[in-house]
Amino acid sequence: MINLIETLKEVENYFSPKVVGEVNNEYIKVAKILGEEIPWHNHENEDESFFILEGELLMEIENETPFTMKKGDLYVVKKGVNHRVSSKKECLIMLIESKTTKHTGDVKSDITKSIEEQL
Repeated sequence: MINLIETLKEVENYFSPKVVGEVNNEYIKVAKILGEEIPWHNHENEDESFFILEGELLMEIENETPFTMKKGDLYVVKKGVNHRVSSKKECLIMLIESKTTKHTGDVKSDITKSIEEQL
């Protein structure tokens, strides 16, 4: 059994997902979000799910009105859709992604983490 909130206490850096489990060909990850460092990006071949454990997350989808996700909310970004997230206060999230999903798609930035850095 894994307590996601307790696991997140061990995560020191924001925008740095940590793999906490696997289901079939999917990774279950947790991350802390604070600020606006995630660049616009997409995942060409994979959907990406966001579940809010604590706090609020601003979800921006290209050509759509931004919306705020709150504790308990789930949203799936479909493959190929440009998006970015940010948070004014610390937000704790769970992600479910295919094992092939790159952290920031094909966009490289200072916060981009390889899958090895997430394990």
